[in-house]
Amino acid sequence: MTATVTVGEFSRMTYLSVKTLHHYHEIGLLAPASVDPSTGYRRYGTDQVGVALLIRRLRDLRMPIPDVRAVVMSTDDTLREETLRAHLDRMERELQVTRDVVTSLRSLLTSAPEPLQVEYRYIPPFRAFGVRDRVEREAIGPWCVDAFGRLDSLAELHQIRATAGATYSDHFFTEDAGEVVAFLPVAPTQEPADGFELVDLPGGYFAIAVHAGAMTDFDRTYGGLGSHVAEHCQVAPGPIRELYVVAPGDIPDEAGYRTEVCWPIQQLPPSLVSKG
Repeated sequence: MTATVTVGEFSRMTYLSVKTLHHYHEIGLLAPASVDPSTGYRRYGTDQVGVALLIRRLRDLRMPIPDVRAVVMSTDDTLREETLRAHLDRMERELQVTRDVVTSLRSLLTSAPEPLQVEYRYIPPFRAFGVRDRVEREAIGPWCVDAFGRLDSLAELHQIRATAGATYSDHFFTEDAGEVVAFLPVAPTQEPADGFELVDLPGGYFAIAVHAGAMTDFDRTYGGLGSHVAEHCQVAPGPIRELYVVAPGDIPDEAGYRTEVCWPIQQLPPSLVSKG
């Protein structure tokens, strides 16, 4: 037999505060069974306890309100399962990121960084298919998945065998948003392709360090290479380049990823010039 209780009693039953219950009522997520028209007092049915507990569990899992509403309101079991599965998959990815950051933090605090091997190289000018956009730093992951997914499809279509990369403007680092150009080198005679621009990247000297593994410790490679350049070279104007020698699409294990970070410099260091 279903009974109705005051909002205070329902709060005790469900571990949801009165303030939270009022909020859920206002946004149409969990309406009371009845509202007294003269006093505005809310009463809830005991048959709503299960729904309230479900909402509480989903919010404990940080599921967004629109997704919670989709799960609670839907009568389609398949849709509910898909919504739940998608959110749990997101949480698994976030958990893995947290584990990686914890591992990186422990390494940062307990072990000295390995000496960074820096190579100096002149990269000639070349033409490439490009995907250009102003990208916020927080959105760079999804943006790269989309941009390089498109470039990979283009490479397969045109049978292009080249190392893809990207350039990152100064504003991307200093302002947390700036121009990024994902590129795929092509022959100088390459014809245009729909949806892509042909970009001509200038040649120049670069100090280059290889980042091995996942991107969690990427800042350490940048910090080490940038320090080396500041101490031994003259910085040249122009964006930093990254060359994805072994990329996520190449192998499943991120431990095998290899990224060349290319820092523009004016010329070879004097010590190397004198040896030449």
